[in-house]
Amino acid sequence: MKALLAFGATPAVLASPLAPLLSGTAHAAAPTAGRTSRYTMTAFTYSSERNMYVYDSADATGFDLVKGPAYTPPSGLVRDPSVFRHTDGFYYVTYTANWTGNTIGLARSSDRQNWTFLGNITINFAEVGNAWAPEWFIDPDNGSVNILVSLHLNPEARGVFNPYIITATDSTLTSWSTATPMTGGVRGGYIDTTVVKIGSTYHAFLKSTSTRSIDFATSSSLTGPWTITKTGNWVDLDGEGPVLVQLDNGGWRIFFEDYTRRKFYYVDSYDTFKTWTTPAELPGLSGTVKHLTVVKETVTGGVTLPLNTTRSFQSVNFPDRYMRHRNFLGYTDTVDASSTIQTKLDATFTVVPGLADANCYSFRTASGLYLRHSAFRVRVGANDGTATFAKDATFNAHPGTAASSVALESYNFPGYYVRHRNGELWVDPYTATNLFRADRSFQPVTAWS
Repeated sequence: MKALLAFGATPAVLASPLAPLLSGTAHAAAPTAGRTSRYTMTAFTYSSERNMYVYDSADATGFDLVKGPAYTPPSGLVRDPSVFRHTDGFYYVTYTANWTGNTIGLARSSDRQNWTFLGNITINFAEVGNAWAPEWFIDPDNGSVNILVSLHLNPEARGVFNPYIITATDSTLTSWSTATPMTGGVRGGYIDTTVVKIGSTYHAFLKSTSTRSIDFATSSSLTGPWTITKTGNWVDLDGEGPVLVQLDNGGWRIFFEDYTRRKFYYVDSYDTFKTWTTPAELPGLSGTVKHLTVVKETVTGGVTLPLNTTRSFQSVNFPDRYMRHRNFLGYTDTVDASSTIQTKLDATFTVVPGLADANCYSFRTASGLYLRHSAFRVRVGANDGTATFAKDATFNAHPGTAASSVALESYNFPGYYVRHRNGELWVDPYTATNLFRADRSFQPVTAWS
């Protein structure tokens, strides 16, 4: 027996301008010149369960509003909207459509701003009382489109949810399989399931409805059996809605909500989920968005700096000042035609391929040293050949606040940017303020020397 989806006319299939997202696909480098990462977020908010907002980001940290509200279903809710881009070129969201019942919603968009309600997917599984928190999973091995959905069955105790899988049986997503339970250690009360596949292993993060922790499970099969191997309870209470994306430097970022404090956090891992960074609050949107999901794409655009050329970097909000090094530390100082030859040399850098990632950038001084950060202070030093130095001296380029300006993001601390404060150069975490965005923006201009 198949799940049913009420549609009007069958949607046309379009040629996709971008490759579809394949969850867990290896990604070890930033996009090549002329291309950039784009992280699209869908969320509902504390102020409305019927309106979906869409945001995007180039760094998975600072998200800007694309449109809000961007979608309101004809009836019911739009809680927990999960987004992905299909091979037909359309974006699709599935979402919790009602507090009770056996349906989840489905809508699509060609531009992330204008959405069309496609119908409700009926979960054909006995005694479904609630169908909540659907999450896309596209299997990288076969391209199958799956929805992980948390179901409460009426015979079960109130509030007990478990993860199930439905799979699209056609490319237009109009027909779906019967729900299949995920088996093993993930039974017994789990909700908000998200999965990525790395190599031959499936990795799942889920909220335990009994302990309120975010737990970690692995399996060699999407259906299981799953084994709980580690808990990721980064918050004191009510950590929920985990979602993972891969960063440009190959690390993984998980976003989650601290429901009690009404805040969203993120943590990063670089050892396949064994250890994590200290939780950081999502800037600008924490306390506003609820149960977000994020999908990553590579798109045209971004910032391209000409390689093997010399440039000086002029502060956007203090245009008489330029990035320079002095006594091996980074500063912004006034540089003009009357400045000394040494000052002009210190404010001149050769743009070279990133030491840690050739699709990013490193900056070499006239004396052969490299701009790098250490203890978050920008400084210059000799390349010692270590991986740590290479990462410290590599930066991802994003658009600044002014036309043609650039913001330099730390390669090994995603979401941290070179910025000036009190005339010194530091690598600081992104904050959603106009001052920070201006302080991190520099114009690449003709070199002083």
